[in-house]
Amino acid sequence: QVQLIESGGSLVQAGDSLTLSCAASGRAFDRYTMGWFRQAPGKEREFVARISRSGGNTYYAGSVKGRFTISRDNAKNTVYLQMNGLKPEDTAVYYCAADSYGWSSAKSQYDYWGQGTQVTVSS
Repeated sequence: QVQLIESGGSLVQAGDSLTLSCAASGRAFDRYTMGWFRQAPGKEREFVARISRSGGNTYYAGSVKGRFTISRDNAKNTVYLQMNGLKPEDTAVYYCAADSYGWSSAKSQYDYWGQGTQVTVSS
């Protein structure tokens, strides 16, 4: 029903900025809470940020609060993650996900997932 495709991942240096995009195909993009998660090698997938259906509410993991900004453009069926002040510990595969009904940080609550995009931050 919904396909999500992340893009924008790259190899960057510590302190750099990078913007990830997630393009959604399918109807009613604005009915979904959208989230960003990440997974580093050997670690579990963890919550990064989420944004409400209209974009009026956002929530961030403490590790990225103040550095990352999630936004969405419902006219373009796209959600973004602006990452500033990147650190080596931000290195991970970043995934976007869509939640049909909730407002949750739990990955189990999200219904659709993209394939991920690699972000590597060198020190």
